[in-house]
Amino acid sequence: MNRIDKIFEERGKDLLNVYFTAGYPELGDTLRIAKALDQNGADFIEIGVPFSDPVADGPTIQESSETALANGMTLELLFEQLAELRKEVNVPVLLMGYINPILQYGFERFCQKCQEVGIDGLILPDLPMYEYQTHYKAVLAEYGLYNIFLISPQTGEERIREIDEHSQGFIYMVSSAAITGAKSNISENQEAYFQRINDMNLQRKLLIGFGISNHETYTKACQYANGAIIGSAFIKQLKEDSSEAAIKNFIENIKKNSPQEV
Repeated sequence: MNRIDKIFEERGKDLLNVYFTAGYPELGDTLRIAKALDQNGADFIEIGVPFSDPVADGPTIQESSETALANGMTLELLFEQLAELRKEVNVPVLLMGYINPILQYGFERFCQKCQEVGIDGLILPDLPMYEYQTHYKAVLAEYGLYNIFLISPQTGEERIREIDEHSQGFIYMVSSAAITGAKSNISENQEAYFQRINDMNLQRKLLIGFGISNHETYTKACQYANGAIIGSAFIKQLKEDSSEAAIKNFIENIKKNSPQEV
């Protein structure tokens, strides 16, 4: 069973997915940070593949990608760094990135490497549904990888139904029609959107991302979905202090403490 399905089966609510950029803040930090997240309460780990021309990332994640690329991060090096991933990390691990670097690397070669190091799924925001179904779905299935699609407040019902039919694992529910970035609250319009999606009774699980930054926004997201995804707020934490103690404290603040901005 794919680890993504397994964690939803075992613990279907209040799941925390934490994103960080490979090779940030230091080139050799990827496995160290993944291990610290796993050991301190993250339920999913989402590793960003740095790219110079992202379409969905806000300034914080863009800056981390620029730093990681300047540090020398490449796909080849990332897979070398993740060679010991499954000796250190038990939770589901996803790679999030953009299709161009993967096509340059070779899509099937990329999927084969993902399988070798123990990646469970991919989030590729600029991979069109038609291209996925026509060219890549069978390759992903061959290597046991789930492809996670995104929806936003602007996604129409017909499109959401199509994504629900073809997604595996979960649907990435973007909280607002904007790029990534930490925010301190969830607006009434966002809650109305969350409720609208809930009322559609989709077959796939839902994780809400973009703008989730603290215990308050995490808790609110969990009221309408199976969990939440935090990226920019964690990148800011890594920039300030990437020690295991700081990562432990960050996750505890998100999951347990009183609402506070991090």
